[in-house]
Amino acid sequence: MKIICIGRNYIDHAKEMKSPVPKKPVFFMKPETALLTKNRPFYYPPFSKEIHYEVELVFKITRNGKHIRKEFADSYYKEVGLGIDFTARDLQRECKEKGLPWEIAKAFTDSAPVSEIFPVTKLKDKDNIHFHLEKNGKIVQQGVSSDMIFNMEDIISYVSQFVMLRMGDLVFTGTPVGVGPVKIGDSLVGFIEDKEMFNFEVK
Repeated sequence: MKIICIGRNYIDHAKEMKSPVPKKPVFFMKPETALLTKNRPFYYPPFSKEIHYEVELVFKITRNGKHIRKEFADSYYKEVGLGIDFTARDLQRECKEKGLPWEIAKAFTDSAPVSEIFPVTKLKDKDNIHFHLEKNGKIVQQGVSSDMIFNMEDIISYVSQFVMLRMGDLVFTGTPVGVGPVKIGDSLVGFIEDKEMFNFEVK
């Protein structure tokens, strides 16, 4: 299982990060060891002083495939959940300034908390999914999937040209505007529509 993450997939977030709006999906990957499930706490790593939350819709790949045409891509996912792409922003900034890869800032252990996954058929409209993140009881991020620059069909078709997709892979689809720091003691609660998806603490 691998975790595929799409970057800059919301226009306002791209502007927030002072990055150009992409014309093609931008993706990177996290290893399986980044996965954090079952509302286990996130332990603040000692190598960073600036860990940021980025809440994202997460889709689960249900078939193996490569070079998938867009018109067939919707048959490669059936389930959705919510996740956080934790980012060591200080390390990422340093890597960018030096022109280095920044897996060190994205792929570290437990950097990808993910909720339980449920069938997209339980949603009113799988192309218009509302979600939000609360930090200490206050909404800090909210988004809707229809605002994504690239939808899941675009993502599957594009990524599968380079990387074979396998059953069980997880796709983080990008974060809306509003990313920010966490500190020890913070409580993070995520929702899809009005359904609580995760609820855990930073320790």
